[in-house]
Amino acid sequence: MRYPLSVLWATILALFTIAVGSATAHGAPDVLDRPALMSTKASTSVLLAVTSAGKRIVAVGERGIILFSDDNGATWRQAKVPVSVTLTAVHFPIPRKGWAVGHSGIVIHTEDSGETWTRQLDGKQAAQLVFDAVQAKTRIVKGDSEALKKQLAAAKQLVDDGADKPFLDVFFRNERSGFIVGAFNLIFRTEDGGATWQPWQDHVDNPRGLHLYGIRQVGDELYLAGEQGAVLHSKNDGATFVPLKSSYAGTYFGLLGTNKGGILLYGLRGNAFWSVDRGASWRKADTGTSLSITAGRELNDGSLLLVSQAGEVLLSQDGGRSFRKVPVKDTSPLSGVAQASDGGLVLVGARGVSHISKPDTVADPSRKPTGGRI
Repeated sequence: MRYPLSVLWATILALFTIAVGSATAHGAPDVLDRPALMSTKASTSVLLAVTSAGKRIVAVGERGIILFSDDNGATWRQAKVPVSVTLTAVHFPIPRKGWAVGHSGIVIHTEDSGETWTRQLDGKQAAQLVFDAVQAKTRIVKGDSEALKKQLAAAKQLVDDGADKPFLDVFFRNERSGFIVGAFNLIFRTEDGGATWQPWQDHVDNPRGLHLYGIRQVGDELYLAGEQGAVLHSKNDGATFVPLKSSYAGTYFGLLGTNKGGILLYGLRGNAFWSVDRGASWRKADTGTSLSITAGRELNDGSLLLVSQAGEVLLSQDGGRSFRKVPVKDTSPLSGVAQASDGGLVLVGARGVSHISKPDTVADPSRKPTGGRI
């Protein structure tokens, strides 16, 4: 059985393939029921993703740790989180309301800009939703369909496996409508702010069940990125996702869209590709690195920023066609980047949180560790 390359372990263990199922029998029930441990050292823990919630910065990571900063990343406080599973992604469509996802199929939600969180979904519930949906389909489809039998068997296996499949990204278009994606083509949709979730696999043309690592909106279209060069898009508000021809057969760990309608895919071995025609064609970016790119962000001035598993910070000022390395000190594996309200960059990764000044305003920007100030 294939297991996904979690972006966390891609960052920390140089893309070592983890068996997510190994974190099941003994650990999953506990971590799903046990709140995240409050710690004065939380800001030096392994963190996987970071984003903005208005002027606040919110970061998520291992053991359910969520941190937030109201002073542009200088100091951090730890949020109250009901689970202690590794969290892989976080998104805020509006400053007060946000969602985070992670291992064991967890989905948690905040309505106070990330200070407190509640659980909305876990892997066991998600598996049961998939099984119930397939079973309902068998009642209305006439005839003895082999394809349907295979779907039902796969759904039954999903239930039997328990809460062992990770979600790897989350995106909300507004405070009610959103998607979560993950391993083995797992994708769910909500139209009521996560009160209920619908399995959405049947709406995605992904017959091989490739892992989905990223979902973003570019203009009025939605895009998915995943393993083995998988790129899909939807022109109908997410009702269906169809494949786009990709220029790369390796894994994409994510994608970002620009305010000008451009798209940038990034992933293994320093590979990144950009498009200005909504994915009809792709051109390879000159990233200047051969190491895997784990996260990206469009900055306020339209520049594009990528970070790598080796701690590189890569800046593009030509729409993603080429990148230059931003000098940083004390490099360590990075897995996420956000821009603070003062223009500075907040980085997260294997050594927790750090901060660098805005690249285009400092001649010799240096990385300033802020770990431990919580």
